[in-house]
Amino acid sequence: MRNSTRSQVDAFIVMDVMEAARRAEAMGRHIIHMEVGQPGTPAPQGARDALVETMARESLGYTVALGLPALRARIARLYKDWYNIDLNPSRVVITPGSSGAFILAFTALFDVGDRVGIGAPGYPSYRQILRALDLVPVDIETAAENRLQPAPGDLAGRDLSGLLVASPANPSGTMLDRVALGGLIEACHAQGVSFISDEIYHGIDYEQRAVSALEITDECYVINSFSKYFSMTGWRIGWMVVPEDDVRVVERLAQNLFICPPHASQIAALAAMDCTSELEANMAVYRRNRTLMLDGLPKAGFDRIAPPDGAFYVYADVSHLTDDSRAFAAEILDKAGVAVTPGLDFDPVRGAGTLRFSYARATADIEEGLSRLQRFMDQRSI
Repeated sequence: MRNSTRSQVDAFIVMDVMEAARRAEAMGRHIIHMEVGQPGTPAPQGARDALVETMARESLGYTVALGLPALRARIARLYKDWYNIDLNPSRVVITPGSSGAFILAFTALFDVGDRVGIGAPGYPSYRQILRALDLVPVDIETAAENRLQPAPGDLAGRDLSGLLVASPANPSGTMLDRVALGGLIEACHAQGVSFISDEIYHGIDYEQRAVSALEITDECYVINSFSKYFSMTGWRIGWMVVPEDDVRVVERLAQNLFICPPHASQIAALAAMDCTSELEANMAVYRRNRTLMLDGLPKAGFDRIAPPDGAFYVYADVSHLTDDSRAFAAEILDKAGVAVTPGLDFDPVRGAGTLRFSYARATADIEEGLSRLQRFMDQRSI
């Protein structure tokens, strides 16, 4: 059958790396996973218990399109606890993961052919979802002096309808402070550019707290997820905060595109939000792993890195070691038994000279992975 031009999106390379690692494991090899951006821990115990209890006493069917009112109210309370924001729960939209939120946001805000700015390096699915919706992703080549984040001057002359930023960012882990984030929002408002803030790594920060766009303006879309801080990637549950005037617009789209978010995942997510001690124990692991990575990667020869402010990634410049990051990652998997992600996923232009290392797994895995990388690089230099 004939395929649409919209379907011609690029592969998500990290998923290909995961498949290559799976094949190696199927052949009996022990692979250290530094490629995948997901916690090594399961959903909090309280979340799992809540779902079991609910399933024992009631069937789980459709919820309303915007999600369970109790979950929306609890998320609004999180904004008070984390950011001291009084948020009306009616502005909270529960979504099938952050991916569902991106689809809803892009569809609600933009028409076919509109140009949407995204930072490079950046999460690759932004670009592919935009293309699949017949929108035009506009890569903004970010600079090291701006912490690999877009800056207000980057908007000039680009004829953008929207700008999407992530803080903490994937793959760099860098964050926008209040001044930098405020400058971007102000520049967008002045030019009539819709502002979307990807905040799915909020809660995973180290030396300072991540700033939400909602601390600065209500005229934005904020996207978050239970996948990262709440350790619920496979549950496919996220949320979005939109201006009050946009709630009904998004609701109509959600009704038709998704009917509703997964009921079971909503039950678990609601309980997960009160599992603070378990979630903070996960954070202690990430902090320890971050320290190990910032010490171990340079010793192994990956010394062109910047300390991540948040998330659980280190983005390394390896252009002095290779001009083909995909082949280099394959070599590391084959010879070291460590799966890492080529930078081409995140930056089509400069990504041939970069790699992303994830440190979301157990500390013992990180220690073993760093030892393997050290031995691999020692042997490679002989």
